Amino acid sequence: MKLPKIYSRELVNLIFFEFYTKISYIEVGLNVSRKTAAEYLADLEKEGFLMSKKMGRERIYLNRSLFKIVKDAGNRK
Repeated sequence: MKLPKIYSRELVNLIFFEFYTKISYIEVGLNVSRKTAAEYLADLEKEGFLMSKKMGRERIYLNRSLFKIVKDAGNRK
């Protein structure tokens, strides 16, 4: 898998903080431009880490991996 040009603990923390993220969260959290934040998220979506969905005027990026981890943990007995 090809990862985005940026790899940082901060980016990982932001995408694993909740089940979803938005461009504005990455923009503020990493102190990058809106364009750069959008590119990071698009790269992560392209590689299958995130899945985007249009919600009103915004696009949210769902963290399928985190959702699966939590779901699997809930299914353990």
